[in-house]
Amino acid sequence: MIVAERKPLDEIVEFIKDCKKILVVGCNECVTVCYAGGKKEVAVLASALKMAFIKEGRELEVTEVTLERQCDQEYLEEIRDSIDQYDAVISMACGVGVQFMAEKYLSIPIYPALNTLFMGVTEERGVWAERCQGCGQCILGQTAGICPISRCAKRLLNGPCGGSTKGKCEINKELDCAWQLIIDRLKELGRLDDYEKLIPIKDWSTERSGGPRRIVREDLQQ
Repeated sequence: MIVAERKPLDEIVEFIKDCKKILVVGCNECVTVCYAGGKKEVAVLASALKMAFIKEGRELEVTEVTLERQCDQEYLEEIRDSIDQYDAVISMACGVGVQFMAEKYLSIPIYPALNTLFMGVTEERGVWAERCQGCGQCILGQTAGICPISRCAKRLLNGPCGGSTKGKCEINKELDCAWQLIIDRLKELGRLDDYEKLIPIKDWSTERSGGPRRIVREDLQQ
């Protein structure tokens, strides 16, 4: 899932400092799971924004709504009839949802309430860890299901760096060395010989920095 966290309140207030009426839109998918942008968080932010304006001797009218998804045309249509009533929209979706809403509703400012962090997993309640960077060329088959792109601080493709110590990352001693995890997993699977096979230089043109990507599934367009 996509993991995000709320921006500082002062930053959000600065976005809407000249507004009198805003719409705060939550998302009922990933950001709800990580307690960043669901219905509860929408209510908390709406209240905090109104209080911030009251402290300045001003009044802010805030409407709250939480869509099933903000990355889907169907659900964004739910606010079409009312969106022009507002001076701005505060989106509590990930960066994808913010952009998609901005593309759909060109006449009104769409501001982000969250910082999008990474794609990850829930290790335990309230703890999320990065697992994927969407690099577009998955090598998990060679690395025993553990991604060195997202889990190695240096993105090394062929074994640990000289700085890893006692199975921990040189950059952050609280994190396991990704390559130590890979080696241990290969050993457990009886595939340690695979560790000696060199992974070729990665084609980074498929990664996000190689440019925006658009995937078309013709079979779904019928």
